[in-house]
Amino acid sequence: MQRIARRHAAEAEDKKHLYGKGVSATLHEYDIEMIAYIPILLLLIGMSLTVLFDSYISKKQRQIMLIIIVLIFSLVVQDFLSFLLQVMIINPFARTLVGIFGYSVRPIILILFFYIVGTRHSYRPFWMLAVVNLLVYMTALFCGVAFAIDASNHFQRGPLGYCCHIVSALLLIYLVYLSIKKYNRDRKKEALIPILNATLIVLAVGADSMVSHRDYPITFLTISVVISSLFYYIWLHLQLVRRHEQALQAEQRIQIMMTQIKPHFLFNTIATFKALCRKDPDKAAEVADNFGIYLRQNLDSLGKTGLIPFRKELEHTRVYSDIEMVRFDNLRVEYDIGDDDFKLPYLTVQPMVENAIRHGVRVREVGIVRVITRRRSSCHEIIIDDNGIGFDQNALDLSGSRHIGINNVRERVESMCGGSFSIDSRPGIGTSVTIRIPLRGEEK
Repeated sequence: MQRIARRHAAEAEDKKHLYGKGVSATLHEYDIEMIAYIPILLLLIGMSLTVLFDSYISKKQRQIMLIIIVLIFSLVVQDFLSFLLQVMIINPFARTLVGIFGYSVRPIILILFFYIVGTRHSYRPFWMLAVVNLLVYMTALFCGVAFAIDASNHFQRGPLGYCCHIVSALLLIYLVYLSIKKYNRDRKKEALIPILNATLIVLAVGADSMVSHRDYPITFLTISVVISSLFYYIWLHLQLVRRHEQALQAEQRIQIMMTQIKPHFLFNTIATFKALCRKDPDKAAEVADNFGIYLRQNLDSLGKTGLIPFRKELEHTRVYSDIEMVRFDNLRVEYDIGDDDFKLPYLTVQPMVENAIRHGVRVREVGIVRVITRRRSSCHEIIIDDNGIGFDQNALDLSGSRHIGINNVRERVESMCGGSFSIDSRPGIGTSVTIRIPLRGEEK
């Protein structure tokens, strides 16, 4: 105790010496450390301008990112005020308020990043953690449970003084998990970037604890938060650019697929007209009407980029299958529709029915294709089942032109609505395609 008292007395004597020299003279002694503010402020300005002109992020993401930048800037200001109140101006109450602010803002920054990365509408449990963290440090106003600034302006950490560190660590771990889960399914190596950012912050906390005996105008933690936020935003921007490029590629592939469908189907249907005109003119007129509807729906689909009601996709599938059943006497397309009140990407079911007819059931004595829909607890399920020739899934090569329709449907189901696409086929028995569309928030 005597040793601590002597150290405090020495520190007080040093501060008296500093105060006698004035604030400007004292700041001059920290010129080298103060230079650190220049690159930090430049990074924040650059990140702000980049966010404002980034066309790949949504309006909501841009607003949240700007709020994050403002909060990070407030941490820089908080560090500077804390430094002034620690080495130049004796005001324990003001230093306490500044400390409470710093400990409370750090978890909030991490939670805001959740809204940029994640898709959930509410992160209430995490906000509750942030509120608990705030309440813990608010106790510094009347007791030393979290921390206290005594009359001699000395910082004393209480039994709950590491609450901010623990809460921030939990939030940081979840943010890394969320980032890897959403954006790194195919590029595993890129997962190192958010992990390295988290590691940088952890190392900064350790560095601050090692030099806690020395006064610095800005902490290693604040510097690491600025740098990590910048790198994390750059990494996130790259993911959004890649998603945008994948969406463009999917749109191009669907147009290629449609140009491949039209020629063979057009010529075969014209041949059917010719045959029916001679023996069944009424049936020929019916096929002509259906064919006109089919072409119009295909042309309408070219201008659509979002989801469409399942009922429209089902109508398009029925028109196509009715034409095919006229062409092939051995073909039957059956429907068991138990759920039709949802949306999905355009040209999702019809290409799969066409694939089943062209490559599966036409050679059967009686070829049957079934379209089945059911609502499950977490998704809308669509099954296109046939009794065709099937194939060996182990030898399946989806990269060929024959399977461009399968690739296209799979990519659009996954990218446009977060669904799933699977195939189960057995040679000589048949093939079953299952598409699952997740329930929307209001449907759950």
